[in-house]
Amino acid sequence: MPLERIVSTALQIVDDEGADALSMRTLAQRLGSGTATLYRHFDNRAALVAHVVDRMFGAVELKGDELLAMGWQQALRTVAHTMFEALARHRNAARLMVEEIPLGPNAMALRENCVAALLDSGFPPRLAAHAFATLSRYVLGFAIQVNGHGGGGGQLDDAQVSSVFQSVDPALFPATVTVAGSMPVPIEDEFSFGLELLLSGLAHLRDDA
Repeated sequence: MPLERIVSTALQIVDDEGADALSMRTLAQRLGSGTATLYRHFDNRAALVAHVVDRMFGAVELKGDELLAMGWQQALRTVAHTMFEALARHRNAARLMVEEIPLGPNAMALRENCVAALLDSGFPPRLAAHAFATLSRYVLGFAIQVNGHGGGGGQLDDAQVSSVFQSVDPALFPATVTVAGSMPVPIEDEFSFGLELLLSGLAHLRDDA
Protein backbone atom coordinates (compact mmCIF):
# COMPACT_ATOMS: atom_id res chain seq x y z
CA MET A 1 0.00 0.00 0.00
CA PRO A 2 1.48 3.43 -0.96
CA LEU A 3 2.81 5.49 1.94
CA GLU A 4 1.11 8.61 0.57
CA ARG A 5 -2.32 6.99 0.84
CA ILE A 6 -1.65 5.86 4.40
CA VAL A 7 -0.51 9.30 5.59
CA SER A 8 -3.38 11.05 3.79
CA THR A 9 -5.88 8.72 5.43
CA ALA A 10 -4.29 9.25 8.84
CA LEU A 11 -4.62 13.01 8.40
CA GLN A 12 -8.24 12.56 7.38
CA ILE A 13 -8.91 10.65 10.61
CA VAL A 14 -7.43 13.52 12.59
CA ASP A 15 -9.55 16.01 10.64
CA ASP A 16 -12.72 14.00 11.14
CA GLU A 17 -12.36 12.68 14.68
CA GLY A 18 -9.50 14.49 16.42
CA ALA A 19 -5.89 13.71 17.25
CA ASP A 20 -6.75 11.20 19.97
CA ALA A 21 -8.67 9.07 17.47
CA LEU A 22 -5.57 8.30 15.43
CA SER A 23 -4.28 4.81 16.18
CA MET A 24 -2.80 2.00 14.16
CA ARG A 25 -6.02 -0.01 14.55
CA THR A 26 -8.30 2.88 13.54
CA LEU A 27 -6.12 3.64 10.54
CA ALA A 28 -6.07 0.02 9.43
CA GLN A 29 -9.86 -0.14 9.68
CA ARG A 30 -10.24 3.04 7.63
CA LEU A 31 -7.90 1.64 4.98
CA GLY A 32 -9.59 -1.75 4.98
CA SER A 33 -6.35 -3.54 5.79
CA GLY A 34 -4.60 -5.20 8.70
CA THR A 35 -2.29 -3.48 11.14
CA ALA A 36 0.56 -5.65 9.85
CA THR A 37 0.49 -3.59 6.66
CA LEU A 38 1.04 -0.41 8.65
CA TYR A 39 3.87 -1.84 10.70
CA ARG A 40 5.80 -2.36 7.48
CA HIS A 41 5.96 1.44 7.27
CA PHE A 42 5.88 2.56 10.91
CA ASP A 43 7.34 1.03 14.04
CA ASN A 44 4.63 2.59 16.22
CA ARG A 45 2.06 5.37 16.47
CA ALA A 46 4.75 7.96 17.18
CA ALA A 47 6.38 7.21 13.82
CA LEU A 48 3.00 7.56 12.13
CA VAL A 49 2.36 10.88 13.87
CA ALA A 50 5.78 12.12 12.74
CA HIS A 51 4.81 11.47 9.11
CA VAL A 52 1.43 13.19 9.51
CA VAL A 53 3.08 16.22 11.13
CA ASP A 54 5.64 16.42 8.34
CA ARG A 55 2.81 16.33 5.84
CA MET A 56 1.58 19.56 7.46
CA PHE A 57 4.98 21.20 7.03
CA GLY A 58 4.94 20.16 3.39
CA ALA A 59 2.09 22.64 2.88
CA VAL A 60 4.55 25.50 3.44
CA GLU A 61 6.01 25.64 -0.05
CA LEU A 62 8.76 28.22 0.36
CA LYS A 63 12.27 27.80 -0.98
CA GLY A 64 15.39 28.93 0.79
CA ASP A 65 16.45 31.39 -1.89
CA GLU A 66 12.98 32.97 -1.82
CA LEU A 67 13.16 33.47 1.94
CA LEU A 68 16.68 34.92 1.80
CA ALA A 69 15.55 37.41 -0.85
CA MET A 70 12.70 38.60 1.37
CA GLY A 71 14.85 39.64 4.30
CA TRP A 72 14.53 37.97 7.68
CA GLN A 73 11.43 39.80 8.95
CA GLN A 74 9.35 39.19 5.84
CA ALA A 75 10.67 35.62 5.67
CA LEU A 76 9.51 34.82 9.22
CA ARG A 77 6.27 36.70 8.69
CA THR A 78 5.53 34.71 5.54
CA VAL A 79 6.42 31.37 7.13
CA ALA A 80 4.31 32.12 10.23
CA HIS A 81 1.21 33.11 8.27
CA THR A 82 1.56 30.24 5.79
CA MET A 83 1.99 27.67 8.55
CA PHE A 84 -0.89 29.11 10.55
CA GLU A 85 -3.16 28.93 7.50
CA ALA A 86 -2.06 25.36 6.77
CA LEU A 87 -2.88 24.24 10.30
CA ALA A 88 -6.19 26.09 10.24
CA ARG A 89 -7.22 24.02 7.21
CA HIS A 90 -6.73 20.90 9.34
CA ARG A 91 -8.38 21.98 12.56
CA ASN A 92 -7.20 19.07 14.70
CA ALA A 93 -3.69 18.54 13.35
CA ALA A 94 -2.00 21.14 15.54
CA ARG A 95 -2.38 18.94 18.61
CA LEU A 96 -0.30 16.24 16.95
CA MET A 97 2.59 18.71 16.77
CA VAL A 98 2.61 18.85 20.55
CA GLU A 99 3.40 15.13 20.66
CA GLU A 100 6.48 15.16 18.43
CA ILE A 101 9.42 17.47 17.73
CA PRO A 102 9.10 17.90 13.95
CA LEU A 103 12.13 16.19 12.44
CA GLY A 104 10.79 15.01 9.09
CA PRO A 105 12.29 16.22 5.81
CA ASN A 106 9.74 18.98 5.24
CA ALA A 107 10.07 20.30 8.79
CA MET A 108 13.87 20.15 8.64
CA ALA A 109 13.91 22.02 5.31
CA LEU A 110 11.67 24.75 6.69
CA ARG A 111 13.79 25.06 9.83
CA GLU A 112 16.97 25.17 7.76
CA ASN A 113 15.67 27.90 5.47
CA CYS A 114 14.37 30.08 8.31
CA VAL A 115 17.53 29.76 10.40
CA ALA A 116 19.64 30.45 7.31
CA ALA A 117 17.69 33.66 6.70
CA LEU A 118 18.31 34.73 10.30
CA LEU A 119 22.03 33.92 10.20
CA ASP A 120 22.38 35.69 6.86
CA SER A 121 20.84 38.79 8.44
CA GLY A 122 23.37 38.96 11.25
CA PHE A 123 21.69 36.95 14.00
CA PRO A 124 24.20 35.13 16.24
CA PRO A 125 23.64 31.34 16.19
CA ARG A 126 22.11 31.14 19.67
CA LEU A 127 19.70 34.00 18.98
CA ALA A 128 18.77 32.52 15.61
CA ALA A 129 17.93 29.20 17.28
CA HIS A 130 15.82 30.90 19.94
CA ALA A 131 14.08 33.06 17.35
CA PHE A 132 12.94 30.11 15.25
CA ALA A 133 11.93 28.06 18.29
CA THR A 134 9.86 30.95 19.66
CA LEU A 135 8.21 31.58 16.30
CA SER A 136 7.30 27.90 16.00
CA ARG A 137 5.76 27.79 19.48
CA TYR A 138 3.87 31.00 18.78
CA VAL A 139 2.29 29.63 15.59
CA LEU A 140 1.48 26.31 17.25
CA GLY A 141 -0.13 27.98 20.25
CA PHE A 142 -2.43 30.06 18.07
CA ALA A 143 -3.20 27.10 15.82
CA ILE A 144 -4.37 25.11 18.84
CA GLN A 145 -6.53 28.04 20.01
CA VAL A 146 -8.16 28.57 16.63
CA ASN A 147 -9.25 24.91 16.62
CA GLY A 148 -11.77 25.63 19.35
CA HIS A 149 -12.49 29.26 18.47
CA GLY A 150 -16.18 29.64 17.76
CA GLY A 151 -16.52 25.89 17.56
CA GLY A 152 -19.82 25.56 19.40
CA GLY A 153 -20.10 23.36 22.44
CA GLY A 154 -21.71 26.14 24.44
CA GLN A 155 -19.14 28.77 23.53
CA LEU A 156 -20.31 32.31 22.95
CA ASP A 157 -19.94 33.78 19.49
CA ASP A 158 -18.15 37.10 18.94
CA ALA A 159 -21.36 39.16 19.01
CA GLN A 160 -22.37 37.62 22.34
CA VAL A 161 -18.93 38.16 23.82
CA SER A 162 -18.97 41.79 22.69
CA SER A 163 -22.39 42.23 24.30
CA VAL A 164 -21.08 40.82 27.59
CA PHE A 165 -18.18 43.27 27.64
CA GLN A 166 -20.44 46.20 26.88
CA SER A 167 -22.85 45.29 29.65
CA VAL A 168 -20.33 45.24 32.52
CA ASP A 169 -20.63 47.79 35.29
CA PRO A 170 -18.57 50.88 34.29
CA ALA A 171 -18.13 51.80 37.93
CA LEU A 172 -16.32 48.52 38.60
CA PHE A 173 -14.56 48.01 35.24
CA PRO A 174 -14.14 51.43 33.59
CA ALA A 175 -11.14 50.42 31.48
CA THR A 176 -12.98 47.38 30.12
CA VAL A 177 -16.00 49.50 29.20
CA THR A 178 -13.70 51.94 27.37
CA VAL A 179 -12.37 49.22 25.05
CA ALA A 180 -15.54 47.11 24.91
CA GLY A 181 -16.33 48.24 21.38
CA SER A 182 -13.09 46.66 20.16
CA MET A 183 -13.60 43.35 21.94
CA PRO A 184 -13.28 40.51 21.33
CA VAL A 185 -10.25 40.85 19.07
CA PRO A 186 -10.59 38.45 16.09
CA ILE A 187 -8.04 35.68 16.54
CA GLU A 188 -6.52 36.31 13.11
CA ASP A 189 -5.95 39.97 14.04
CA GLU A 190 -4.53 38.94 17.40
CA PHE A 191 -2.15 36.55 15.63
CA SER A 192 -0.91 39.24 13.24
CA PHE A 193 -0.56 41.83 16.00
CA GLY A 194 1.41 39.52 18.26
CA LEU A 195 3.61 38.38 15.39
CA GLU A 196 4.62 41.97 14.66
CA LEU A 197 5.50 42.46 18.32
CA LEU A 198 7.62 39.30 18.22
CA LEU A 199 9.45 40.43 15.08
CA SER A 200 10.02 43.89 16.52
CA GLY A 201 11.49 42.39 19.68
CA LEU A 202 13.79 40.13 17.68
CA ALA A 203 15.02 43.13 15.70
CA HIS A 204 16.03 44.88 18.93
CA LEU A 205 17.77 41.76 20.20
CA ARG A 206 19.71 41.38 16.96
CA ASP A 207 20.81 45.02 17.03
CA ASP A 208 21.98 44.66 20.63
CA ALA A 209 23.82 41.39 20.05
